[in-house]
Amino acid sequence: MTTKAPGTDVVRTTLAVLFIGILIAVSSWVLRPFLSALVWATMIVVTTWPLMLGVQKLLRDKRALAVTVMTAVLLLVFIIPFTIAIVAIIDRSDEIIAWSKSFGTLSVPPPPEWVEKLPLVGSKIAARWQRISMAGAAELNERLAPYAEKVASWLLAQVGSVMMMIVQFLLTVIISAVLFANGEKAAEGVCLFARRLGGRHGEDAAILAARAVRAVALGVVGTALIQSLLGGLGLVLSGVPAAALLTAVMFILCVAQIGPGLVLIPVVVWLFWKDQTLWGSIMIVWTIVAGTIDNIIRPFLIKRGADLPLLLIFAGVIGGLIAFGVIGLFIGPVMLAVTYTLLEAWVLRIELDDERAQQEERPVE
Repeated sequence: MTTKAPGTDVVRTTLAVLFIGILIAVSSWVLRPFLSALVWATMIVVTTWPLMLGVQKLLRDKRALAVTVMTAVLLLVFIIPFTIAIVAIIDRSDEIIAWSKSFGTLSVPPPPEWVEKLPLVGSKIAARWQRISMAGAAELNERLAPYAEKVASWLLAQVGSVMMMIVQFLLTVIISAVLFANGEKAAEGVCLFARRLGGRHGEDAAILAARAVRAVALGVVGTALIQSLLGGLGLVLSGVPAAALLTAVMFILCVAQIGPGLVLIPVVVWLFWKDQTLWGSIMIVWTIVAGTIDNIIRPFLIKRGADLPLLLIFAGVIGGLIAFGVIGLFIGPVMLAVTYTLLEAWVLRIELDDERAQQEERPVE
């Protein structure tokens, strides 16, 4: 009978783990350019999967046609608007440069009377405005021209970055089409992998992660829709021109988690400039309401889609946004949801084992 050396299994296990680690590191390095697109595509497919199934049912269960329709919609949403924006920036590059050099003839009128009547900050703004209006054109040009040139140069330099963004969006659409076509197999593979790692609780965590992604998407889009509709209603009631276009811009800004303030604050200034003091004051309150209501609506909408503690959802949304940017809105709640589910299952399993042990120790009467 032959006996194995004591260190043989240890060496074999160490080499196996090392080899697996090298494979994981090299694979991650190769897939790193596609990682962002893969994450976004996964979020999009998980969120819109019920919609894709509905389209497939309308097309008599033809998956290829349904995938084509969903891919075309993604292209219309992502690629075409950004392409148009880039073409517009390139076409107007000469105007942007000329605009940056136009401060030589700039003159600022004195502040209107209503500026000084603004509560708390009116007198300071009026005094600063008066100093600027009294400055000559040469002084204004000396102060503002360097900043304007930097802004113009920055805008033109962003064209290259936006081109890379379009490439990422195109990769996202392609990966989304592949996932749409093989969604069931991908979901089954994820569930099998999760079950292999954590048993039944691991599979439950994977399912909960998908629900959390869908719930966060519902919360983000639903909140953006409510905020933009509130802002649009204020624009219509106050008589601001191009209210529909501004409402669409607010919706895009709210989806990007910038908020409606970039549209509503200039509207407030414009109303006061037009001596509509009453509507300007109303729009100040309306802007505060529309800009802050997302902190209340978004967590509740997310909770409706995923049965998780409200504090956990709120922490995931805010923390994920700060840590990872816009995509962190999805990553944060999903990570916390999976961690919470696994921790809860582990704690409950320990309590159940303790109860069983206590029952076994009790004497049989």
